[in-house]
Amino acid sequence: MPAMDPARRRLRLADAHISVLGLLVEEGEVPAELAQARAELRDAGILDADEKISAELYPLVSTLMEPHVIARVEMTGPQGVSTSGAVVGNDFVFAHEGWPGEEESEYVPVEPEMLVFALSRMVDLHKGPADITDADDVGEEIVATMGVLDAVLDRMESEGHEEHAAIAEAVRAPARLAEVLSHLNCMWRMTVAWPGGEDVPDGLGVSAIAVWDCGLEGYWIREAPAEPVREGQVDESSELKVRRVTAKEIWELITDLLPDQEQLLVDPAA
Repeated sequence: MPAMDPARRRLRLADAHISVLGLLVEEGEVPAELAQARAELRDAGILDADEKISAELYPLVSTLMEPHVIARVEMTGPQGVSTSGAVVGNDFVFAHEGWPGEEESEYVPVEPEMLVFALSRMVDLHKGPADITDADDVGEEIVATMGVLDAVLDRMESEGHEEHAAIAEAVRAPARLAEVLSHLNCMWRMTVAWPGGEDVPDGLGVSAIAVWDCGLEGYWIREAPAEPVREGQVDESSELKVRRVTAKEIWELITDLLPDQEQLLVDPAA
């Protein structure tokens, strides 16, 4: 169910609720399949009896209606896939976080200068062994193919706690790949898109990174296939190359994903 917390400027909304709000702002007709979402917004006090949107929603709705930068985080873990992200508008920035298995996401306002921190928190970026010590294995690389990666993950899912050496032998994978994946907490991809002008595909600027969070084995960034990956661009024969990195390097990569201040179109004094 949607919910509103004016004291902390928080909102819980599903995609269907966002669609209803957008249609109402544009004075469009709400289709029958969104009738339940519309009723839920009324029950939550987000819409009044005259279908007017609560004033507390103006910053969020105005940002969603005219976004200038959209960040999307897709995280795959033991509980499935969850989606989070952020939306940058003319005057406001909102972050939203999903919960595995739930339709609603929590939307909260974010100061522009805190956007990197908000995105980093969504992926639980934290210091690991490689950040605390001068580990010699930072920069270690593993090379295989996407087909081998899928085979290792499938084997781990079907065989449970089988030794990583046995998994590697069974699917003819590098032993180190199976060892690292045996500590896998989650995989996540962060993508940032913004209007990029006429000289870029689809008129959008896009940047992205893909990361493995492997617990005691640390963070690994996937350098091949390089992000952003387009549909149909990767198959089982495509090269897989991952490199061990520190949390500090990932922070810097997240910072580099975002366009310059001029492209953000957010008043620095806001």
